[in-house]
Amino acid sequence: MSDKNKKSFGVWMDSHNATIVGKENVDNGEFVVLGHVKNSGPDNNSNEKNSNNQEISLMQKFFKEIASKMPNIDEIHITGTGQSQEQFINFLAETPQYKNAISSESTSNKMSDENLAVYIAEYFN
Repeated sequence: MSDKNKKSFGVWMDSHNATIVGKENVDNGEFVVLGHVKNSGPDNNSNEKNSNNQEISLMQKFFKEIASKMPNIDEIHITGTGQSQEQFINFLAETPQYKNAISSESTSNKMSDENLAVYIAEYFN
């Protein structure tokens, strides 16, 4: 498969927000923002165990929602702040549909949607 036909995606994420970038026509076209996903985080809970369980559950839901916007990933570059990128890469590796995807990561501050699309396009070119 040539690099031009790979289903390539980029994600900027932290623990509360994600911006997904992909090609307009999945296989070809310019990189554009495909969507945003928000993780509101756990409720205020006085029980630490329940709070931790809720946080894990919400993070899994957050990751599933991000992945649902990217069908059939061949290659993905994840950038952002914090530890969320590594956790998301592990989530993809453990999900049968995405386990063969080539994943890479980097650290970057929040950027505008347009700059993210340019950054991901440059990364894959």
